[in-house]
Amino acid sequence: MNVLLSTSSQNKTNCLIIIITSTAMEEYPPHHFLCPISREVMKEPVTIFSGVTYDRTSIEKWFFTYKKKTCPTTMQKASDFTLTPNHTLNRLILSWQSPNTTTTTSSPSSSNSSNYKHEHMVELLKAIDSSPFKVRSLKEMRSLLQIDGDEAAKSDFIKSNGVQILCKILTQILFSDGSDFVTFRACEEAIAVLYQLVSVVVLLSEKEEEHQVFDLLSQPDTMRSMVTMLQKASADTRLHTLSILRNIAKKTNYDWNSDHASQGTDFFKSLLELVSDQISTKASSSALEVLIEILSKSKKSRLRAIEAGAVCVLIELLPESNRSRCEKMLYLTKLLCECAEGRTELVEHGMGIAAVSKKMLEASRTATKVGVKVLSLVCSFHGNEKVLEEMVMCGAVKKLVALLHIDGRSSTKDKVVKMFKLHANSWKRYPCFSTHYNQYLGLLVNTNDNNHHIQ
Repeated sequence: MNVLLSTSSQNKTNCLIIIITSTAMEEYPPHHFLCPISREVMKEPVTIFSGVTYDRTSIEKWFFTYKKKTCPTTMQKASDFTLTPNHTLNRLILSWQSPNTTTTTSSPSSSNSSNYKHEHMVELLKAIDSSPFKVRSLKEMRSLLQIDGDEAAKSDFIKSNGVQILCKILTQILFSDGSDFVTFRACEEAIAVLYQLVSVVVLLSEKEEEHQVFDLLSQPDTMRSMVTMLQKASADTRLHTLSILRNIAKKTNYDWNSDHASQGTDFFKSLLELVSDQISTKASSSALEVLIEILSKSKKSRLRAIEAGAVCVLIELLPESNRSRCEKMLYLTKLLCECAEGRTELVEHGMGIAAVSKKMLEASRTATKVGVKVLSLVCSFHGNEKVLEEMVMCGAVKKLVALLHIDGRSSTKDKVVKMFKLHANSWKRYPCFSTHYNQYLGLLVNTNDNNHHIQ
């Protein structure tokens, strides 16, 4: 059943043409039934000077509570504030809401349903792009993408330039003074939609769509906006932003060292603040994963992270960390210690060597393996008397000796043997070792001396 109505109202009201299909009535309210401000079906539609119809409650709040003097949709300056009831539209809405309007016709075909969903999405995107009140429309878009069981809606969203519109919303935060709550909430909702989209895009077979999405997200202003959201947004938005950044790091060759990306070291400082978050373990874990993705690919990024205080943060969090966090933090510490600056930070920190050695033979096999790598880097480049003595006093050497007793050969054991061959002469002098350990160390030294003699 199709209903076609054309009316012309007085007082500068534009011609209204509404087409209602049985399919639309069954699934979504027609777009013209929604208030441009609240994005909800209008209860009392009224038309203002510009010819645009709003729900009375919303437009009165706009004019008389917020003291605005423009049309929210067209941004025309108000010539008067007369609110003219739109009786025709009101009757149509009541008719659409009435159960008597339902028909006994067969259910719509999937192609008709798909066409309507596309039209509904396009209308929503227009509303999001043009209306100053974007939050409700963005929430509706998020619901639309969630409801759809297959990936057609996400693909349709991308092809309809949805990502461009969301990125445009995000960049508005860069020009806000921080007090514009409406803009900030719109940015949070835009991030929520992008999170939902990106989590699916990585699974799509269409690589062209994946590249298109990540190219748009990697634009300088968009990245700066997401850094801002990491610093100021709600807990959920930060989680969503972290997930997006992690996928960007995995799927692109983005330069995280550019000034617009990290804003100096602010980006890494923001990530480290989240790593230190003891309340939201999800945010902390996600921030660690983002750092791993970024630092694994770039030595320059490691230098930025070191400058931001990454080594100090990781060392102080290590002792009380659980198994999963411990493994991630040790791996990051290892990456940072592959730089001279990172090793220096670790050695000069009062708890550095002790924090790493504490987790060896305690947290997990992976933690032990990575911990040995960290100590091996320290011993190879910073094997002075002070460092070697600290390794003895904090129990690191004792744990290394214990690792020598593990049966079989492994890369971890080989690293331990190498450390002892380099520094056993220093370590065996300390009286804290039992005769057994001294004999074992002496055997290694003699073996090392014999090897040098043979060579």
